[in-house]
Formats: sequence, structure tokens, C-alpha cells
Amino acid sequence: MSLIRALSEELQARSDESLRALFAARPDLLSPPVPDFPALAARASARASVQRALERLNRPQMQVLETLHLCTNTDTEHSASAATVRKLIAGSTLAAVERILASLQELALVHRSAPPHGTVAGNRQRFYLPVGCLKDVVGIYPAGLGRSYTELVRLQPAFAQRAVQIVGELHRSGVAIQEATTPMEAALSLQHWTSSPEAFRESLAGAPERTTALLAKFGNWAMGAVPQAQRKASVAKQGHDVGPVDWLLARGLLVPLDAAHVELPHSVGLSLRGGAVITDFSLSPPVPKLGSTTAALRRNAALGAIAETLRLVGELLYAVKEQPLATLRSGGVGVREMRRLAEALRIDQHLAGLLLELSALSGLVRLDVDSSAWVQPPQLEWLPLPRQEQWLWLVNAWLASERVPSLVGQPVNGPGAGSTHRPMAGNTVNALSAEAQRPDAPLVRKRILEILNELTEEAAAADGTAPVLDAAAVLQRAEWAQPRMSRRFSSMIRGVLAEAELLGLIGSGALSQLGSAIAVDSPDDALAILGEHLPAALNHVLLQADLTAVAPGYLAPELSEKLLLMADAEGQGPATIYRFSATSIRRALDAGHDASSLLDFLSEHSATAVPQPLAYLVEDTASRHGRLRVGAAASFIQSDDEATVLELAAESKAAGLSLSRIAPTVLISAAPPRQTAQVLRGLGLSPSVEESEPSVIRLRRGNGTAPGSVRPVYTAPRTAPAEADVDAQLAVLRQIRPGTAGGPNGTGPGSGEAATQLGLETLQRAIRLRQPVSMNVVDSTGNASLETVVPLSVSGGRVRVFDPAKDTERVLSIHRIIDIEGAEDLRP
Repeated sequence: MSLIRALSEELQARSDESLRALFAARPDLLSPPVPDFPALAARASARASVQRALERLNRPQMQVLETLHLCTNTDTEHSASAATVRKLIAGSTLAAVERILASLQELALVHRSAPPHGTVAGNRQRFYLPVGCLKDVVGIYPAGLGRSYTELVRLQPAFAQRAVQIVGELHRSGVAIQEATTPMEAALSLQHWTSSPEAFRESLAGAPERTTALLAKFGNWAMGAVPQAQRKASVAKQGHDVGPVDWLLARGLLVPLDAAHVELPHSVGLSLRGGAVITDFSLSPPVPKLGSTTAALRRNAALGAIAETLRLVGELLYAVKEQPLATLRSGGVGVREMRRLAEALRIDQHLAGLLLELSALSGLVRLDVDSSAWVQPPQLEWLPLPRQEQWLWLVNAWLASERVPSLVGQPVNGPGAGSTHRPMAGNTVNALSAEAQRPDAPLVRKRILEILNELTEEAAAADGTAPVLDAAAVLQRAEWAQPRMSRRFSSMIRGVLAEAELLGLIGSGALSQLGSAIAVDSPDDALAILGEHLPAALNHVLLQADLTAVAPGYLAPELSEKLLLMADAEGQGPATIYRFSATSIRRALDAGHDASSLLDFLSEHSATAVPQPLAYLVEDTASRHGRLRVGAAASFIQSDDEATVLELAAESKAAGLSLSRIAPTVLISAAPPRQTAQVLRGLGLSPSVEESEPSVIRLRRGNGTAPGSVRPVYTAPRTAPAEADVDAQLAVLRQIRPGTAGGPNGTGPGSGEAATQLGLETLQRAIRLRQPVSMNVVDSTGNASLETVVPLSVSGGRVRVFDPAKDTERVLSIHRIIDIEGAEDLRP
């Protein structure tokens, strides 16, 4: 019976509560909604859906599922019970295995099946089969075990040629192995010889010294790298100084795959594990050894990191506002620009890259498409916010972003780089480039915070100390909780921890109270905690006679921005020193300030009187400023009639031209000549354009202001569908179709999605079993013909078949096949 049809019947028999639990665990099953139970079973059996479901399983569930896969055969419907699975998992109990199999059945990853042929089953004994595509999803090495000798003989022609010779040499050397005359017989003989753990250990008694250590390296994976793996090794020609690799190759205990790789066959790996598929089964997660820190140290470190990050982000925004960051032709910000930014912030380039990425993903800096530079958007809402709200803005954007700031500076194809292109030697990920993009970043980031919170709660002490969590501890728990995602965790874990420490979610190596609140989706609690403990920003500085101003703490963003305009910052940390000079004062005067406004500002924000040297510097610089004025003008307007010029300068409808009168009969405009002439013609005038322009029409932005910044609001990655969507899906599945026998949407061939999956299932099963199928094929003219063929392979939307009637091979397009029936359906 088709596995999809069997699963469809099982799903139809479930209660609504069971289906709700299934949709909550596998939300992709109703996105988009399915029309009936066959379509639901087909989608639940699809490779992409099964792969997503396996990513949510913990290690015991994966171990039971892989063991069930190894002791069943979906093609022949050879099922297995919990008792059979338990025998292959060392340290397990029947109750634990039955409980895990029941949970896998709830997830529609396994389903009930009839006992194998000839098996007498008890009343309470249940037999299971996994979904049909599990073999493709798990891979060729389930549970880290290799392929069988029969499969290796079939897929490795070089080994098939030597298998008979290996068996013959072993038999002549006195090994108790059955002689063979064909490669398949040799494979069966080797398989039988290596299947007994006791006999295999006796065979290893005469092996070289390092053989046991070499085989131990295959404990978790069946393939290994060996130089000159295909070299010929013979039992009869081996001396006393033979190496462990040659000893194993000569006896067929290692099978060469190519010139540099070997594989440990399934029966050999099973014997090395003592006959068990799983040897490290445990229902409890590993408990790492953790250090500890005091609550005060954790709080102070987190608050210090938050205050420093907010200060640096404010300085970064000012630096970008003063001089936008140019982009590379290939995208991102180059090393030269990053070096300039790091020098302006007085920090290293790595931290500058993290802060720039954090500012960009928060919308505090944006790419201007006209200038191809990263600039600060106008009317930025972030700057005047209270400090705790500024922090939450950054955290929300970081949690939701698909960018990984910590990848900046790493090799392009380094761990977690996410690039599919092969870079030149020495290439690294540039800030704000596409290589720092990771679509799974929000999910991994959220899961790491949850694991940090779990470990913190488990190790909570009565004295208030907090556990110190490092990358190894978090990764150990992540590999147990979601082993199929271990590579994603390992590639991002250190970067996520560094970014979390920068944002104060981690302090002194421990998860802070803020981090715990964010991990459980309680941003309001985090705001309350931060508002209570984070010192308010200072609004004053200490002016000194040596032309410096000392910030006694973290300054308000507005005060810091004004000081950066009229002074140059020095040093690092909260107690920043601002040094005044003629150049810095001139910079403030160029921005539109005068001496009185600067001195008033300093008097207002200084805890002491303005020193006389500083007052002299401001006044003297202002007295020499502005003797020569430089401005920008795109066009000029000249008229012999002075009255017309005066009238035009006062015209409100010409305000968009930014007209300025520089002479009695001359006006200058900020708009180009043609635009200026168009506005004047709209006022009833008849100007002539003297400047020639290229005959190219350019689209220009209007005079409207750019949209203001939008505060990011984080929503956790959705792991369960909405209740309304589940109710709507259940209503569709449970409805009665008029004119159909059998009741709810579950009988019959099903929808197009189900028919397609059923056809592919039948086709792939026939290829594995080398059985004929009946195909209804439509030709180019639309005529259908029924053909009985033997499918050989399927790929790229085409299937290669052997036609017994014509004794030829053909290639058919799958879209021309409208119906497929398997061999068991062809029997009368």
C-alpha cells in the first residue's frame, strides 16, 4: 500500500485536538491550506516539510527515528516495533522508545503499519514505518553508520571487482568466511563475517597496534580521508610491519570510495558499537560545567555595555552625518572608509563594523540611492528618545534582522559567511555587504537566547550568583536540543554571544535580567528594569582652562552632538575629553552658529564658568570668520529691470528656487537652469536659457521631505499558526463532499498536490525495486497511450525508462505522464 495513502487514512482518523497539535508543530502543512487529507499526507511526506520537522527534533527523537529507519524498509513495507528498536539502542527502555515513537507519530513522521510477513505480534505490540522520503532527508549515513556491503558492491565497481579476491584470500588464510564466486556473494560473505561483534573482536586480535585507534575515529561517521585509498593491499603479501590502513583494506573492512576517501561498511560499524546502533542514548540533556559571577558584576557589566553602545552609536550617527560613508562598486563599505570611521570613534575596526551594521539594521543609517553613500536619514526619531527606549529600538531591530554583524571582517567563505561564490585569497566580508546576510539569523538568534535562559534557570543558585555561559556550553545544549541545526548554531554562536554582550543582554559572561526578559518575549519588563538601573544621561560638562571639556559621564545625544560640532573628542569611555581649537570652532561657525550662541550654549551646559581662554578663542575665531563667503548656486537670473528682480525675490511661488539677491539686477537659484526657467514661465514671465544642457531628461525627486524613521517592533519567529487559520483548515478537512462515498475529505485520489506526490512515490519505489509500472503518457499532439515500462532513474523533470516491448531505453518528460500505477496494482 502507498505510504502516502496509509498516512492519509491515519490523519483522517485523528481527532481535531491531534490535528491542532500537528499544525502547531509543523505550521508549513497548512501554508497554503490543503483541500483534503490526501493532500495533507502528501505535504507531510514531502522532503522539504520533513526536513523542517527534523530540525525541531531533539537527539533522543532523532536517534529513535534513525534506528527505526535502519531496521525497516518502506519499499517492501517491512515494519518494526518498539521492542525491535529498543534492542538496537543501548541504555534505552521499552517505555521510553514507545513514548518517543508515539511523539513521532503525532508529528506524522512515522505511522502505524502491519507486522512484517510471518511475524506473530502481540495484542499491544505496535509496528511502525517512517515516511517514505526519510532516507533522502537523513542521508546515506543514518546514525553515522555506513552502507551495507551489498550496496557498496553495487555502487562501487572497483570494490566489486576486488570483493571476490578479498574473500578468497581471507578463506585461504584460515578465516571462517564463506567462499564466493560473484561480487554479490562476496558482499554477503563479508557481511556475515563482520556481523558478529564477538567474532569481529577476535579478528582484530591480530591487527597492528594502531588499528583500534584508527577504527575509533569512525565512531560517529562512516567516511574518512586516507591518502592513496585505492592502493592494492593483499592478505597473502602482508608482512609483520603492515600498517593499520593496509591491514583493513586487505580484509575489506574499509572500502575505498575514491583516491582519497574510504568508508566503513554498516556491519563493521555495528560490530564496533557492540551490535547497537546508538550507544549514547539519554533522555536528559547534558549539564555543562559552568562558572559563576555575582549579580552585581553581571548588572554593572550589562549596564556599562549598554551605556557605551548608546554613546558610540550617537557618535557614529554624527560622524556619518558629517561625512557619509561611500560604498564599493561590489556593495558594502570598504576598508578605507571603515578605518576612517574607526578613527573618528577612537575604537578598533571590528567594533566599528559591528556598530555600523547595528545602526544600519536599525534604520539609523540608510543607503542614499542618489549618492550611493550611507547617510543619516532626516528627522531621525531615535536621537531624542529616552535611553532605555533607544536600547529597545536597537535590540528589536537586532532580533528581527537577517543580517549577522559579527561576520564583518571574516573570510567570505568562512564559517557562516553564507556566500556561494569562491572568493580570492584574503577576501573578507565588508560591512553592509550582501555576504553578511543570513535568512535563518532571527530563528537561530532567538533559539540561542532561549537556551541561555534555560541554562541560567537550571543553574540558578540561592545566593543570587549567576552562571557564566560560554559558547561551548550553549553549543552542547543546542546540539542535544536540535542536532540537525548544530552546524547553524556552531557557525553563529560566538558572534551572537558577542553581539548580545554589546547590547547588554549578557554581562560578565552571564545572561542578564534584561536578556532573560527578552528571551521570554517580555520587552516591557526589560524596559522597566533598564529604566530603574540605567543612570540618566548627563546634560552638563566641566570646562577647563586648557581649552578642554570633560564629560563626567554619558552625555545626552543632543549635548554630545553639539560638542562634537565645536570640539574634537579624545580618549575612550564615558569620561570623554573634548578639545576646543580654532579649527573646531570654525566648524561650528560654518554650520550657522555665531560667537554669542556658542558661548551661551557652553554657559548653559557647563558646571563651571566659561574659562577666559575659551571665550577669547571663540570670539577671536568668530571675528575672523565670514570675511569671504562661499556658497552653492546652480543657476542665475539677470534682468535689466531692478524692480522685476525685487518683485521676483519676494514672490512666494518662487520659494522653491531658494533665490538670493547678490546684486541689484542678479539673483542666484539653487535649481538648475531649465527648472528655474520652468518656474518663471509658470509665473507669467518669458525667460531665455543661456546655458546649454545635454538633451537628456533626468527624473528628479520632489521637494517633499524624506519619510521619517519607523521604530522597529520585534515579533518572535512564528512557530505556530494562528488559531483562525487552524479552524479554517479543519473546517475544510472535515466538510462532507456532495456525491462522494466515504464522508469527509479523505477518500478518493485526492487533489492535484496529492496525485503528484503519489506518482513520484510510485516512480521512485519502482526504481529502487526495479519493478515495472504502467504509465499513461500524452504525446505532443495530445494523444494518450498506456505503456508498461521499467523506470531506471529520475532527475531534472525527466525519467529514463526501459521499454521491454521494444527492448530500448527512452527519456520521458514527467509533465507528460498523467497517471502511474505500480507493479502491485497491475496484478489481476
